[in-house]
Amino acid sequence: MKTLYRQFISATIVILVCSVGIGFALANVVYFTFTNDKVDRQNVEIAQEVVRILENLHGSEEEMNEYLSSIGKLGYQVFIINEAGDRAYFGEAFSNDEMPEGVLDDLLNGEVYHGMQNFSGSFLMMSYFSNDVQNTVGVPFTVEGEQYGLFLRPNNKMLFSDIHTVLAGFVAAIAIVSISGVVLMTRQLIRPITQLTEATKAVSKENFHYTLDISRKDEIGQLAESFNLMQQQLAHNDEARKAFISNVSHDFQSPLMNIQGYADLLRGEEVSEKERLEYLSIIDRESKRLSKLTKQLLLITSLDQATYPLKCKQLRVDEQVKEIIRKYRWRLSEQGIELSYKVEKAIAYADEELLVNVWDNLLSNAIKYNSPGGSIIITCCQGGDELEVTFKDTGIGMSPEVQEQVFERFFRVDEARKKDGTGLGLAIVKQVVTMHGGIIRLESTLGLGSTFTVWLPIERK
Repeated sequence: MKTLYRQFISATIVILVCSVGIGFALANVVYFTFTNDKVDRQNVEIAQEVVRILENLHGSEEEMNEYLSSIGKLGYQVFIINEAGDRAYFGEAFSNDEMPEGVLDDLLNGEVYHGMQNFSGSFLMMSYFSNDVQNTVGVPFTVEGEQYGLFLRPNNKMLFSDIHTVLAGFVAAIAIVSISGVVLMTRQLIRPITQLTEATKAVSKENFHYTLDISRKDEIGQLAESFNLMQQQLAHNDEARKAFISNVSHDFQSPLMNIQGYADLLRGEEVSEKERLEYLSIIDRESKRLSKLTKQLLLITSLDQATYPLKCKQLRVDEQVKEIIRKYRWRLSEQGIELSYKVEKAIAYADEELLVNVWDNLLSNAIKYNSPGGSIIITCCQGGDELEVTFKDTGIGMSPEVQEQVFERFFRVDEARKKDGTGLGLAIVKQVVTMHGGIIRLESTLGLGSTFTVWLPIERK
């Protein structure tokens, strides 16, 4: 497997190699365009100055050799040849002293040899450093009536001066430090990714409390922070799922056990008519509770589907609210709750069946959690591009902690459990309102009552 660590190192080395290659190519272009002719011309001038002095010595051959030896000690390689083909070398010897054909004849005829300009060795501009007689400049000169040819080039040792050594060391140090830095940086970069990989494996095994020791301010840090948020959400979802299963099991088991228990009691021979009617009433109530819970579970499961088809149409929301009020008249009278409402004409483009569930749940909760002899105020009005429906009661109210959880599935306070609530009503309300592009807001004070306000767009978004 190609790890990121290896890929980073390989990429760095490839970049360095490519950079060297491109730099070398550009250096060749610069050298052959601007530098090559200049170097050849400078060395020709030096060679001509040397032969000028030689021709003015008026001394013996021994003095000429001493002078050329001093030139060799100054950092030049010198090779002379006369008409007879006699050769002499001064300074460091050439690795190859073979001369091209016709060069000596041209030189003795007064022409200048531009070997450094025309030399074509290997590695392009690196041929400048080739220790070859052909890689020289040549000029003719005459001493005591005898013609000579002088070939000269700088000694490579002179070319590589102290500054070049320092520069080469500097470049090598940069390369070493760069590669080492990339290795260390890559290791630091890969470590949190490795931790994230281990954390992902832990999450896949339902361990939602894996601790990530990553404190960075860059993109990796942001990724780690997002992962922690995801892990917290997954842990919350896992707890909600387990709570959901537990609550569903409990809510089904409790009425089923009651039905089973009272059915067994009805089989007894000593059951009076009064007890029989009481048991049948309990069985009927528990059956209806099971039916309601089943319908709500089916509804909320359907709403969870991303492709749930909303059957929207133009409908009178005010008529829906009035119908719900008429439906609960008997319960209001039974509990002595006073209901007042102000319902104006309001039209919305919505799913009729789902919206009925919203008003039904809000009103039934306002009745269920109201105080004896309390009141409920319902308002419905339309303004601009939205409508507003409010259910206000004078019931038991809610604490801030309860308000934060009241729209969660199966959340019930103790009072709700005593009153046979399923814990799904308000979760369905919020989901339906949200699906229609609306907003629901709760304002409540413990012991004073609650107000649910729903805003819905009047047109389809």
